[in-house]
Amino acid sequence: MTVGMRRAGEFCWMNMITPEPAKARAFYATLLGWTYVEMPGMGHRVQGQGRDIGALFDIAAPGTPPGTPSHIGVMIKIDDAESFIAKVTSLGGTTMPVMEIGEAGRMVSATDPNGARFDVWQAKRMTGSDVDSHLHGAPTWFETLTTDVDRAAAFYTALFGWTAVTTPMEGGAYTTFALDGTPLAGMMQITQSMDAVKPHWGTYFAVDDVDRAAKVAVELGATLTVPVRDIPGVGRFCGIDSPQGVFFYLIKFLPRSEG
Repeated sequence: MTVGMRRAGEFCWMNMITPEPAKARAFYATLLGWTYVEMPGMGHRVQGQGRDIGALFDIAAPGTPPGTPSHIGVMIKIDDAESFIAKVTSLGGTTMPVMEIGEAGRMVSATDPNGARFDVWQAKRMTGSDVDSHLHGAPTWFETLTTDVDRAAAFYTALFGWTAVTTPMEGGAYTTFALDGTPLAGMMQITQSMDAVKPHWGTYFAVDDVDRAAKVAVELGATLTVPVRDIPGVGRFCGIDSPQGVFFYLIKFLPRSEG
C-alpha cells in the first residue's frame, strides 16, 4: 500500500479495457466514487478521490488487438525502458517494443516466465498516480496468481528489487512482495481447484465497507464471484465480475494497529 508519488518499482497506474465503456463508467462512479476526464479519441482518465489513478478504454476501439479480453492491466514505474527490456530478457521473461506515448512517457508490455502480463511506465510529463491507496476507490493491492511461485519470486525480486516473504495459510501459502519494507503486492500458486485460471495480475480496490460495496455491486448488475470473507489479521474482501465482465477485488484492510 502506497501514499504519494510512486517510485520506481511501485504500481503507478491501471488501465481498464472494457466493453460498454459508458455503462462501465457509471458502474464504477456509483460503486467506487470514480470521476472521469475525457481523452478525446482515446478513452477516459480515471480519478479517485480527485487524483489520477488510471484510464478506462473501450475494448471495441480500433487500436485494441483482436481477442483482447476484458481486464485491468497493472503498471509499474521504472527508470529506463531499454534497461528494463534487457533485464526481463535475461531473467526469462518477454517484452514488446517500447511504445512512445508522446510527451507523457514510455510504456513497455512484458510477460513474466510463467505467462502473467504486466506493463511498466517510464515517466516524462505524466508521472502516474499519487493517490493515497488506503482511500475508498483507490487501487490498493495487486496480486499475481501463478503456476510456479519460486520462479515468479526470483523474477520479480531480481527485476524490481522487491523482497518476498512467504507465509503459510489455509490450503497453501501466500507471498508478500515489498519494496524497501513497504508491502505492495502478493502472490499465490494456481491450484487444481482454480480450473482454467491462467497466470495473471489482479487488482484490489479499497472500500470503506466491503459488505455494503458488494451489495451495491450486485444491485448494479455485477456478479459476486468470490464471496465476502475475512482474511485473519489483514481485513475483509470479495471478488467481483462487473456487468461488463471485468474481474476485480474489493478490500477493507484492518487498521494498522489491529493488522
